[in-house]
Amino acid sequence: MRIGYARVSTQDQNPDLQLDALKKASCEEIFQEKFSGKSSARPELENCLRMLRKGDVLVVWRLDRLGRSLKDLVEIVSALEDRGVGFQSLTENIDTVSAGGKLVFHIFSALAEFEHSLIRERTMAGLAAARARWRKGGRKPSMSKADVRKAAAMLKDPQMTKGPGKNRLPQFCNRIDCDKP
Repeated sequence: MRIGYARVSTQDQNPDLQLDALKKASCEEIFQEKFSGKSSARPELENCLRMLRKGDVLVVWRLDRLGRSLKDLVEIVSALEDRGVGFQSLTENIDTVSAGGKLVFHIFSALAEFEHSLIRERTMAGLAAARARWRKGGRKPSMSKADVRKAAAMLKDPQMTKGPGKNRLPQFCNRIDCDKP
């Protein structure tokens, strides 16, 4: 049995392209959901994986529709292989039912891992070069050092927020742009 899985990342995106491709690929059942790939909670994928039996083939439109990361993708496909379930990606033309398809999948996986390592190395080199020029990455602090000291003092001594006849905490929170005192 050929079972399809389609995923779009946001509610605004339309899965029709994926669904049409999966129907054209003769999928008898198609699971679809609208979740970010970063989200670990993908109930339709879990339902789809539970439904697959030995001899079935899981079909996706593109590799990135299935896994959150390369590691996740390789783990899912390896678990499918252990259960005797094939995997097919239509866009990349990968079909792990054949030996050549398995080879192509692992080559793609290795290349993606290599690319990830290169990006990480370039990022680390860029950060090191910035540090050498006394630059620091990241977002600017939302509170000044003086405001941080005042907030820490207020946490240590709750009486500090109460002056004679008034509560200074709401004023301080307004000043540092926090939602609630």
